Amino acid sequence: MRERNGDSGMENKRVKDVMVPLDEYGVISQDATLLDAISAFEEALKRRDRRRQPFRAVLIVDENNKVVGKLGQLAFLKALEPNYTMLGDVSKLTRAGVSAEFINSMMAHYRFFQDSLSDLCRRAIHVRVKDVMHPVTECIDEDAFLGEAIYKMVTWQTLSILVKRGEKVVGLLRLSDLCQEVAGYMKNLAKLK
Repeated sequence: MRERNGDSGMENKRVKDVMVPLDEYGVISQDATLLDAISAFEEALKRRDRRRQPFRAVLIVDENNKVVGKLGQLAFLKALEPNYTMLGDVSKLTRAGVSAEFINSMMAHYRFFQDSLSDLCRRAIHVRVKDVMHPVTECIDEDAFLGEAIYKMVTWQTLSILVKRGEKVVGLLRLSDLCQEVAGYMKNLAKLK
């Protein structure tokens, strides 16, 4: 992917040029509740750069302020049913060939999401995020080129990757921002033809 026709391609773009800095993202303690997560999420949305895709998660930190997980929209909804974790990772079950009918019968057997939405929400207010967060371990250096970031996103099948400067997390590279960057580059290339 060498530059042609003098276009200022993505060859020199780094992860730090596309990432969301940590101080712009919603960050909460792992001991916080789902209600705290909602507040942090709403505050982050208020201060986000409007040119970027909206946030869809908050980051979770431990007692040493180290990012240990994230709570996205799907995990948030799963947290409404505390027994849902008994099923494990349903997406892995479907990839392994377990039928949707079987999964639905398990959900009916265990009576998941059978309570009223009011009852589910009332209980979820007090759920600790550490019990429902998605642990994050994938990371990339802020000076890595975007090609490496694309490779890691695709390989790890993830929606975001922690960005580090040395050992410190300084931001989050999101799939939506990376796609937006690549799409813009492709449109610019098409104009050069």
